[in-house]
Amino acid sequence: MIVFFGPAGAGKSVQGQILAARHGWRWLSSGQLLRDSKRDPELVKQMHSGELVSSDMVNEIVADALERAKDIDHVILDGYPRKLEQAKWLIETHDRHKRPISLAVVLEVPRAELEKRLKVRGRIDDTAEVIEERLNIYRQEIYPILTYLTEAKVKITHIDGTGTVGKVHDRIEAELKALGLVDDSDEE
Repeated sequence: MIVFFGPAGAGKSVQGQILAARHGWRWLSSGQLLRDSKRDPELVKQMHSGELVSSDMVNEIVADALERAKDIDHVILDGYPRKLEQAKWLIETHDRHKRPISLAVVLEVPRAELEKRLKVRGRIDDTAEVIEERLNIYRQEIYPILTYLTEAKVKITHIDGTGTVGKVHDRIEAELKALGLVDDSDEE
């Protein structure tokens, strides 16, 4: 399993989807899984009201998605874990879902570039103040998670997320090859 980290606008989803398509892997976005989860009316109500969904609920949805992807060689998690307790759950339930974390990829993008990308994205809530708040929350969440993953002996790589989508993908692909997670025969 490969886990993608990065602030909003860093390109996690795009890069995760490209890797999945290139290698026949499964891309799992926690945000998309939550949006697709219509089975729980309380969850739908929480999401529509803007409330944060509990870690237990997100863990359950991710566990279900991992189970459904059990026949896929590699899974890419995007947007999960976002909290330290989620990272602990992912490591501690390794036996349950049979997927160790092979690598955590942290996409590094300077603030000015993130702001530019988010403004182009055109969401009404992508104001300078909201972007700043998202970056602060991301930093508060990511450092404890990365520390925990380091202590759990998970390989972590920081990738320059600037430049074209293709250049960023090439950097990620080169890192995966250097770590022995893919080789040329893995490409579809």
